[in-house]
Amino acid sequence: QVQLVESGGGLVQAGGSLRLSCAASGSIFSINVMGWYRQAPGKQRELVATIGSGGSPNYADSVKGRFTISRDNAKNTVYLQMNSLKPEDTAVYYCNADKVVTIARVIVGSWGQGTQVTVSS
Repeated sequence: QVQLVESGGGLVQAGGSLRLSCAASGSIFSINVMGWYRQAPGKQRELVATIGSGGSPNYADSVKGRFTISRDNAKNTVYLQMNSLKPEDTAVYYCNADKVVTIARVIVGSWGQGTQVTVSS
């Protein structure tokens, strides 16, 4: 079993910054792609950013130039540095690991519980 635990959400004024962290725990051998998604009230969950095990990032157009995704493979942790935040960035942010190889099996599609990010105008 794999658990993803997010931290770092909160309330910030427009123009401010936040850093989200997501740590994966369990008997993990490797994780393929890790990423961040978000869901605002009344909207579908959307991709924010992903990063492969080799460090190749991918961003939604809405966050390019403002958000930076990174990961520490030794700690099975992914980060999201969010700068120049806007009220439209307000959402619950979820961590995702698309494929986790453990000592027992391969687990596809793991999600964290989510962390609230609120940006006030």
